Formats: sequence, C-alpha cells, structure tokens
Amino acid sequence: MEKRMISFSPPDITEQEIAEVAKAMSSGWITTGPRVKLLERRLAAYIETGDTTIDCETEENIEKYSNRVVCLNSATAAEELNLRILGIQPGDEVIVPAYTYTASASAAVHCGAKIVFIDIQKDGDPYTHAPEMDYDKLEAAISEKTKAIIPVDLGGIVCDYDRIFEIVDRKKNLFRPLDDYSNPLADLSSRIQKAISRAAVVADCAHSLGANRVFGGVRKYCGSIADFSSFSFHAVKNFTTAEGGAATWRNIDGIDNSEIYKFYQLLSLHGQNKDALAKTQIGAWEYDIIGAWYKCNMTDIMAAIGLRQLDRYKELLERRTAIIKRYDAVCDELGITHLVHHTDTVESSNHLYLIRIPGITEAQRNELIVKLAEAGVTTNVHYKPLPMMTAYGKDCSNYPNAYDYYHNLITLPLHTLLSDEDVEYVCEVLKTVMKG
Repeated sequence: MEKRMISFSPPDITEQEIAEVAKAMSSGWITTGPRVKLLERRLAAYIETGDTTIDCETEENIEKYSNRVVCLNSATAAEELNLRILGIQPGDEVIVPAYTYTASASAAVHCGAKIVFIDIQKDGDPYTHAPEMDYDKLEAAISEKTKAIIPVDLGGIVCDYDRIFEIVDRKKNLFRPLDDYSNPLADLSSRIQKAISRAAVVADCAHSLGANRVFGGVRKYCGSIADFSSFSFHAVKNFTTAEGGAATWRNIDGIDNSEIYKFYQLLSLHGQNKDALAKTQIGAWEYDIIGAWYKCNMTDIMAAIGLRQLDRYKELLERRTAIIKRYDAVCDELGITHLVHHTDTVESSNHLYLIRIPGITEAQRNELIVKLAEAGVTTNVHYKPLPMMTAYGKDCSNYPNAYDYYHNLITLPLHTLLSDEDVEYVCEVLKTVMKG
C-alpha cells in the first residue's frame, strides 16, 4: 500500500460556511446578534423534529422555537449554566460516570458541588458496548444530597434514559429541594427543583447532536429527553462553530421557558439585563446588572458557521454511517469489539469509533497506537477515566470496569473528510498491525 496520512478529526468546512462568515463580518454585527438567535431557533426545531430545513424566520416559527435553546461559547459553559439554573451549590452532590471527559465533572466542581463517581457496566452496555454507568450502582449512590445526575452520551450513543428516569423517580422520596428566595436566580432555582421534585437528569450530549433513542415508547432526539442537556460545537465535533455549544431543557410545569431563557442570557452576559442587540433600539441604552455572573455568549461569527453546518448536517451524518459500516466489517473480521452505533432503539450521531483489542495490556495498546501512527493513521483514546487524573484523585481502584474498558481501547479516525480510499487504507493498516 502507498502510505497515506490520515488525520484524526479535522473540521469539515466548505465555501458555504466561509461565505456566511464573510457576510457576518461585513454586516456590522459580529457579536451575539441575529445569527445566534436564528441558530438557536433552528436547533430547537431540529431537536424537536429531526428536520434541519424548517424555516425559523417566519413569524409563526419564531414564536414556536424561541426560548428553547441557548447558544454559548462552549459545552462546558452550557453544562455549568444548566447547573447554575438548577441551583447546584456547595453541599450538593452530583453523580458523574467515571468514564468521561473532564467537562462532565468540572462544571459541577465550579458550582462547589461534590462529585460522586459511578463505575461503568462491565464491558459497557450489552447492546451498544458504550461505556454507560452501572445503573444499579447509580441507584445505590443517590442520597438526600444528590441534586443532579450527569449521564454521558459517549461517542454519540444515547444512554438508557428510561432506566435513569425510573431510578430517580424511585428515589424521589430522598430529594430535598432548594428553598431560597433571597434573589431572582435562587427563586427560579427553588421553583425548578420543587417542580421536578427529584434529582435532575442533566445530560452531557457533547457528542450526540442528532442522535435519538426510543424513550417512553416514543423516538426522541437528544436535547428533548433529559431535564437539561448540553451540546458541544467544538472543532472536532460532527457539527462545529469552531468553539461553542448550547444548552436546552424540557418544559417544566409551572415555569415559562422565556423566564428560563432570560436567566441563561443573564448568566452568560455578566448579569446584564440587556444584550448588545437590545441596546441598539432607540432610547434603550440603559441597563442593570442583577448578578456578578459570567461571560460565555456565542458570537454571530460562530453562529454563521453553525447555520451552514446545519444545512449540511444530515448529509454529514449519513457519510459517518457509511464509514462506520466499513469499520464494523473489518473489526468483526478481526474479532475486535467495537461500539454498535445503530440498534432497534438507538440511532447514534456516529461521533467516535471506539475499538477494544482483546487480550492486550495497556502498554501493548500504546504500542499499537504508535505502529498505526508510523503507518500514517492517527488515532486517539476516549477516554482515560477521570479518577485516574490528578484533579480527581489519581486513583481508579474503586472503578475497575472503567479501567478495564480503557486499558485496551483505541479510537479510530472518523470524520467526513475521509475518502473511501482513506477508509480502506485505515482498515488495511489495522489488519496489518493486528497481524504483525
């Protein structure tokens, strides 16, 4: 084989995105403005319907899809603001799978909460092989201090939310809602906690825009399943705005979505009660700061990329599906365990392709990564369990399934700039390295 150089996850940017960014830059409006608001509405429509073509500039659809999604500068910001809206604070506990990226946990740490890690199921979910939490251990870990659970749709495969909601409902008698009306945000958080009346399910959907699962007997898209959800639009994700992310939530009885949306705006713009667009109206310069909060808004330049990415998104997902089918065939031939992205109940967003090599040590896995790289195939590992990291104690002894899942895992390149010839090259190199 003639050697090729296969990148791991470059962004798929076309002239369409470049042209839209140029329009935004020449429009005179480059910070949070009309493109961000349009992207929010289009994402809300997509999350509800699975349709990327709904015209969200009509009066009817502006009304229908506003105040449902907030675009921000990262998924980490989205996750933290989800927790801030919920009123997560020191003394609270937040349950996080041991097998995930740091953002799933760090947002809770920023709020002063205690992280309670849960080991994953042995070898992952029995159908998809995704590293999902051990749900029996999840149920046992819920206490009076538990305010939120953060499931992670790793690789784009949707967790078993039916099981998760059954668990939090069974344990709702332990829940103690916030009872603080001392300021407007605490007032909202207290009302939300009382309305939900159990630990909140706050999904980390960083990998899973467009993924769906049968939930409650109905197929639903990520963002419409959990109480609150966060998405990532980082450069390596299926859908990108260079950096960026979004928060969304389900309807909460007794609380208007516009009130929730307003507080995301306040939290993301220094607590300022008018954004720059609103202040451009005649005589509307004056504003108030109602809280000493954060700065994590999305810009119109970022949203310009996202608008054109969303136009192409179904095509991008279809291409990823085709690549996965080829990878599945070669991994099955070689006896390599891999994620199963599509089942009767789950349709993945096809974000990552995780494989686990049977019968090898961590050192041997690392040697295989080097050999693949020497042949021109860049790979990765998703992820090193968080308890192994210095920030989280550097001790994985209580999470043996997470370590076992990680120690022989390699992530193959999966992106839409791979040609058919590139995919075949990856497959042939994998065969050669495995036989070597």
